[in-house]
Amino acid sequence: MEQIYRIEEGNFVLAGEASGNLKKLLKQLGIDSNIVRRIAIAAYEAEMNIVIHSYGGTLKVLITSDEVLLTAEDIGPGISDVELAMQEGYSTAPETARELGFGAGMGLANIKRCADRFNIVSNAGQFTRLSMYFHIKAR
Repeated sequence: MEQIYRIEEGNFVLAGEASGNLKKLLKQLGIDSNIVRRIAIAAYEAEMNIVIHSYGGTLKVLITSDEVLLTAEDIGPGISDVELAMQEGYSTAPETARELGFGAGMGLANIKRCADRFNIVSNAGQFTRLSMYFHIKAR
């Protein structure tokens, strides 16, 4: 099963809708609640990164019998120093996002912590793609 959610740049009103819908879907499929929680956290963090840092993008989920692959891909500006961006507390969030309580610099670290496997590819000025893998088992 595959789902694609479009994420708009700067749209804090709809932010969290894609990850919330994904969480509902995973629960309906009978996936273990602890795994659903980890996937929902990673999806929310990735979704917020797209809203805050990019010009828009997608959150794509591919569900198989033993794995959930979550891919977040955005359009520019990319990450110039991925190693630095992975450090807890490092943030390039604009003041507008910080005023709303976002941009603490924990997103990428939380995603990595939640996923069974995690990969990040970014080309400065072009895109960032996160691939998050979760091993699942039905209840």
